Amino acid sequence: MISLAVAFLSLAAAASAVAADSTIVIRVNQAGYLPDAPKVAVVCALDSARVTRVTRTFVLRDDRGRTTYGPRRAVMSGAFGPCERTWRLDFTQLKRSGRYRIVAFGVTSRELRIDAHAYDGGADTLLSYMREQRSGWNPIIGDSLHTHDGIAIDDSGHAVKFVPVSGGWTDASDYLQYVTTSANATYMMLLAFRDHPEAFDDQFDGRGALGKNGIPDVLDEARHGLDWLLRMFPGYGEMYNQLGDDRDHEYFDLPWNDSTDYGWGKGRERPVYPCTGRPQGLFGYKNRSTGLASTAGKYASAFALGAQLYTVRDSVLADSLKRRSLLAFVLGTRNEGVCQTAPGRAPYFYEEANWADDMELAAAELYALTGDRVLLGQAVSFAETEPVTPWMGADTARHYEFFPWYNNGHYAAWRTALGTSIRIEMEEYYRRGLDAVVARANNGFRVGIPFIWCSNDLMTAFATQAMLYRRMTGDQRYREYEQAAVDWLLGTNPWGTSMVIGWPNDGVWAHDPHSAVAKQLGVERLRGGLLDGPVYRSIFQNLKGIALHDPDEYAPFNTGFIVYHDDVGDYSTNEPIMDGTASLVYLLSGYETEGTSCGERSGGCASLQGQPRNTTRKRVPTRTARAGSRGKP
Repeated sequence: MISLAVAFLSLAAAASAVAADSTIVIRVNQAGYLPDAPKVAVVCALDSARVTRVTRTFVLRDDRGRTTYGPRRAVMSGAFGPCERTWRLDFTQLKRSGRYRIVAFGVTSRELRIDAHAYDGGADTLLSYMREQRSGWNPIIGDSLHTHDGIAIDDSGHAVKFVPVSGGWTDASDYLQYVTTSANATYMMLLAFRDHPEAFDDQFDGRGALGKNGIPDVLDEARHGLDWLLRMFPGYGEMYNQLGDDRDHEYFDLPWNDSTDYGWGKGRERPVYPCTGRPQGLFGYKNRSTGLASTAGKYASAFALGAQLYTVRDSVLADSLKRRSLLAFVLGTRNEGVCQTAPGRAPYFYEEANWADDMELAAAELYALTGDRVLLGQAVSFAETEPVTPWMGADTARHYEFFPWYNNGHYAAWRTALGTSIRIEMEEYYRRGLDAVVARANNGFRVGIPFIWCSNDLMTAFATQAMLYRRMTGDQRYREYEQAAVDWLLGTNPWGTSMVIGWPNDGVWAHDPHSAVAKQLGVERLRGGLLDGPVYRSIFQNLKGIALHDPDEYAPFNTGFIVYHDDVGDYSTNEPIMDGTASLVYLLSGYETEGTSCGERSGGCASLQGQPRNTTRKRVPTRTARAGSRGKP
């Protein structure tokens, strides 16, 4: 009876504290913190008058209620979005593994953990979403979908011929498929396997069905992408860029019930758009394509890295990938410019405006594959054309204007270059981009990206570039900002939600994403999907066809210049995205590898460098998911 009474009083006190301080929240990274990494929670005060007389210190208490760190001073950092004031609670010096809660300003945070294995299983969780997005054979239903793809069309939309291009991944919660995003997703998963092989398990076979096949799951998923890309680029004079268009938005169907009629019958063939280098669009809107290089470069880099990784595993595939990579690269050099995706009845398309980054990456990976130093020279030349990804430092950009968001070409050139001068040049380019973002990050959350559509892509890109720069140089100057971007994605944001559906398992994450699959079959089907992320209020208010379906549970946190809604009606902030998920696979696998390595070595995390290690270790089993918590904002 005594223990029950104590428990009741504790719960009552906690409820009273929440009610009394509902305008003050403490946001933490819900996955956890690596022991040697920066550790900063953020206090968000919606009403600054409520904290004028509160002691501005904080402590951490362990799972037995004992104070283990502090008191320490909370550092005020000004306003941000709905937060009239923010404070940063820095507990970086606490390195002891364990579970803790932060007490500050009269409120207590959710439980956080410090653990070298905090990120274990994260990257593999993201692959669950990639498998769900598969076209062709789909393991979720155990059957094939979009089997009639597709019919190549000309500029007027007339059928030219049938081309067998079933496969790949659907782009988001619609069912369009783009080489632009799919080639980059394929490359990022191949890169994750090359640089962080220890982070991946083997629980699924090549078709995505449960069952080991002796191949890491990330490589199985990348192979699914490579197979589709090979179909979309069957030869030198035949390069395709897109499958389907936004006519599929007319129905909110499950992907295997897609009843869109493109003129050949409901659920039948979909149009395949060729790369022409000319503006495309069959209805009232057209893109602004000027060449082939942006798409050709993406093909070439994915094929070249694939060829390197499959040389031993599958020499026939590796040879095919090498030949196709060289063909794509030649096409890109002869047709400079961008090959944008094609709009349909709506004005939205991927307005990619840069291509030199794609060609730089292609040249660097082909140099790594062939050893032809002319290719390294071409990579450096392309790098000099665009040393800094243009969105970095800007406050806005068009939709996917500077995709893939950060330039992997600089890292690829750095990695393969023997001369220190090239390495120094690439390091400088990364540093300039990071400096530009950091200059805008003078807020409590230490984030400096523009909150355009798919802002989580940019957050992931900044963190990845910072991580690569740190490994390339050993320079830790951006480590705080790198961690802040990762923390933002995993709960240290005004809404206190992870931007990854279903991860961490016991975290707060979206339960009503913009998805027919989630709506009809349950959100668990989308486990691992990275959401679009918050956008400027002005963007949300001006997009066509957006309307919230339910009362906004995050209304108190949507009063500032950026908004996020866990609502099926908001496709601008709450729709999972395939390309962003694949990019996050690289980042989280890197953190898992760093965490385990730091736990095994006395030198700490800072000593890790960019070259992949050849060490092997016993793998920590991937955690299985359990039901997540919607929680209270």
